[in-house]
Amino acid sequence: MKAVIAAGLALMLTLTAPVVGRASPKDEAQIRALLERWRVAYRVKDVAGVMSIYAPGDRLVAYDIVPPLQYRGFAAYRKDYQDYFDQYAGALEVEDRAVQVAAADDIAYAFGLERVAGTLKSGEKSEIWTRFTTVFRKIQGRWYAVHDHISVPADFATGKAALDLKP
Repeated sequence: MKAVIAAGLALMLTLTAPVVGRASPKDEAQIRALLERWRVAYRVKDVAGVMSIYAPGDRLVAYDIVPPLQYRGFAAYRKDYQDYFDQYAGALEVEDRAVQVAAADDIAYAFGLERVAGTLKSGEKSEIWTRFTTVFRKIQGRWYAVHDHISVPADFATGKAALDLKP
């Protein structure tokens, strides 16, 4: 377990080291605008709007909290979103906290905490806090999300996700 944590920290430092110190306020503002576009579309379950921030084709890799282990490519991640939205009746609530954004040259990242709530088609209320990290690349002058990582804390004693935690 310690090796996995150490490897994750090393990867994070590797990804963030070139970005820290050369952050561009203009690029950061563009990333924040993409995140806001995503939030607006997500609330109304607009799959096309949500997917408008993601890189087309096979550049996109996403790690969601539901199987499979990874989604490769735009089409696979679009289907994941559509399947998710199809579970809900009406609009969704989405709230972000502690969002950090950094951008430089052709790479950027954003991470934070996110609450999603809504009513399932069965009538059951749903609310969950997750952690997100999104990596962006500037492709032909435009920022696109190329990687999403959504997670929830795990209780290692039970082997289950800790879905009821709040910040």
